[in-house]
Amino acid sequence: MTAITRPRRSVLYMPGSNARALEKARTLAADGLILDLEDSVAPDAKELARAQVCDAVRAGGYGGRELLVRVNGLATPWGQADIAAAAASGAHAILIPKVESADAVRQVEAVMDSAGAPADMAIWCMMETPRGILKAEEIALSSRRLGGFVMGTSDLAKDLHCLHTPMRLPMVTSLSLCLLAARAHGLAILDGVYLDLNDDEGFAAACRQGLEMGFDGKTLIHPKTVDTANAVFAPSAAEIQWSKTIIAAHAEASAQAKGVVVVDGKLIENLHVENARRIVALADQIAALEAAPR
Repeated sequence: MTAITRPRRSVLYMPGSNARALEKARTLAADGLILDLEDSVAPDAKELARAQVCDAVRAGGYGGRELLVRVNGLATPWGQADIAAAAASGAHAILIPKVESADAVRQVEAVMDSAGAPADMAIWCMMETPRGILKAEEIALSSRRLGGFVMGTSDLAKDLHCLHTPMRLPMVTSLSLCLLAARAHGLAILDGVYLDLNDDEGFAAACRQGLEMGFDGKTLIHPKTVDTANAVFAPSAAEIQWSKTIIAAHAEASAQAKGVVVVDGKLIENLHVENARRIVALADQIAALEAAPR
């Protein structure tokens, strides 16, 4: 399963044990939600969180937002029940924490299949350990259900013994390896969270860096960061207009049996047109999502 193209500019973690947060998520402008049963939920609240998240998804009201349920790992006391429940909830995907091998994905897939998960329900993988990063391509090839990677940069920094720096130089190798694996195999990929909620400029810079590197969007830990992520990861009006211009110019050149065309002094080839089509399609999808009832 290659990732279906859709807006993923902002994907917000919501704690599954917080019923008010699950309700509030229906009103937020995030493109997607990660309804969390793992890190943000205390052990004694795991079963409550599972029931609340699955009930909330079944109840609907989330509009066009993409819904991922982050389950506990299969090795935990809650993992199997989480996966089985999420498989029948109607969510778009199950997000597996700390994936380190293709076998780990296939084990989750087997539980999903046994629980009757629909064929179009995706598996997403948290990439957040050194072993997982080194196995990124193996994981990318693990299952036809695989839809994307989510970078878990906080856990990764802990394991790497590295610092959170503004340029994220200690993270570049890990981020790039996962980006390469994702793009090579048609997967979506989301950047990790930004931890300092008081640093608006730093957050915006991190979003711009993620965009420049090639991420589809950013995972978020607070609703107040949604608008910035949406703005940074959306194509600008100038990008959209330029894309439409070169698509039209190339089409005209192709009709005259020309493989290239010069627009405003820039040489335009088919590779530029393919990217332009992606940008226009993304802009159209964002417009449709924002116009839909939320």
